[in-house]
Amino acid sequence: MKTKILVAALTTLVFFHGGAAQDISQFFSKADSFLSTYVANGRVDYKAIASNPSQLNEVLGLAKDISVAKSDTKNYQAFWINAYNLSVIKGIVDHYPIKSPLDKAGFFDKITYAIGGKNITLNDIENKLLRANFPKEARFHFVLVCAGLGCPPIIANAYLPNTLDGQLEQQTKLALNDAKFIKLQGKKVQLSQLFEWYKGDFTQDGKNLIDYVNQYRTEKIPEKAKVGFYEYDWALNEMK
Repeated sequence: MKTKILVAALTTLVFFHGGAAQDISQFFSKADSFLSTYVANGRVDYKAIASNPSQLNEVLGLAKDISVAKSDTKNYQAFWINAYNLSVIKGIVDHYPIKSPLDKAGFFDKITYAIGGKNITLNDIENKLLRANFPKEARFHFVLVCAGLGCPPIIANAYLPNTLDGQLEQQTKLALNDAKFIKLQGKKVQLSQLFEWYKGDFTQDGKNLIDYVNQYRTEKIPEKAKVGFYEYDWALNEMK
């Protein structure tokens, strides 16, 4: 009798984990399909999505009850990065037409989304689930896209657990080698306000901001360059 109970319990456990794995795999697949359809050159076709939001709603519907342990690092990070970017798009679409995410009060800190078994804000995803749990991973700032043109561009693919590190590295290098993102002016360098707002993320282990940026740059910034910050562009990253 005990053997039968044990077999039944193990069968249930395998089924549960198999189902959970299938759900997150389906989420990544659907997210990838959605992004490849509505994103190009760092811009989002909000107008088209607003006219037919069914694909976006389907993807976020899958995310609603998915639970990923933070110890499952790559799945966890990839899931919540995609969840953030898709929720940003959802927030814009729900209030479309809109010229900037800041035109909607509480866009980042009040509006909630049903994801991962909880109702959660964009700020909570970024700051409590990602940055707080992985404080050494500053590359998050180059893949979490806030719908403003000042943010590093959104990509037309989902972030996937088996390619996540390469995707984080690629997007960070692209941003930090982009003359529009890192603006060199003689002996001065103008950095995005991201580096001002989240300075602590980029200056760990004795590094300064130039040290961090130079890790990823082909053309290094002089160590004694004077650092300033240019104003963030909150205009909508909308496909024209």
